[in-house]
Amino acid sequence: MLNHVMVGSNDIERSKRFYDAVLGVLGAGEPLRNVAPSGHTRLFYRHDGSLFGVTEPINGEEATVGNGGTIGFKCSSAEQVKAFHDVGVAHGGTTCEEPPGLRETSLGALHLSYVRDPDGNKLCAIYRPQ
Repeated sequence: MLNHVMVGSNDIERSKRFYDAVLGVLGAGEPLRNVAPSGHTRLFYRHDGSLFGVTEPINGEEATVGNGGTIGFKCSSAEQVKAFHDVGVAHGGTTCEEPPGLRETSLGALHLSYVRDPDGNKLCAIYRPQ
C-alpha cells in the first residue's frame, strides 16, 4: 500500500546519525543522499522493499512533528524491538509511552517499543509473535 514515508529534520546530520543507528538494527544500510533542486538535503533508506526518507523541509520552514502520528517499523523478534528502542535513545532519541515489552491488545499479543527521534517524530518498533 505504501511507497515511502518521509519525515522532516531540522538537523540532517543529527538525523543521519540517529537513523543510521536505529534503522541499522533492522538491517538497513547507508542512505542514499540526495540534494533536491531547491538545495535541500534528503536521505533515503532502502530495506526489504520499503523506503524511508528524512528531509530538510523544502519550503524552508522549520520541521515540525505531526501530533497523533506514529511510524511503525516491523521487527523480526522481541529482542529487535528492544534494541531499536535502546539504540534510538542512545543516539539522541527519547523514550515515550510504556517501556518496551509484550502487550496484550485487541489485535493480539504484540511486542512494542516507542521512541521519538531528535526532531520529535514518534516511531514504533513492532513484532507480532506467531
